[in-house]
Amino acid sequence: MKRITVLLAEDHLIVREGFRKLLTAEDDIEVVGEAQTGRQAVTLAKKLRPAVVVMDIAMPLLNGLEATRQILKVIPGAKVIILSAHSDDAYVKSATEAGAVGFLIKQTSAQDVGRAIREVQK
Repeated sequence: MKRITVLLAEDHLIVREGFRKLLTAEDDIEVVGEAQTGRQAVTLAKKLRPAVVVMDIAMPLLNGLEATRQILKVIPGAKVIILSAHSDDAYVKSATEAGAVGFLIKQTSAQDVGRAIREVQK
């Protein structure tokens, strides 16, 4: 079985660790890197070339939307799923315009995150 490679981009360590633990329990998902800033996410994406980037929208040094744009310029085949604490339409629209193919609120269950990663790879 081919594993889906994932880069986690989240500035809050406890949230990033939680997502990593949840995703590493999945047989078909491999977390290949973690970024705590938008700039670091872009750098790691260029180096690691993940299939999916799970990106927090509110990142230091470079927000998640701009980091998404930059990643997709370099790796157009990558799929970005935006994470946000906010679910209003303006955030979803901004994420879509930046090139994200998915939008999850942070209150989403672990099963939904894994399902979203699999869905964007179809």
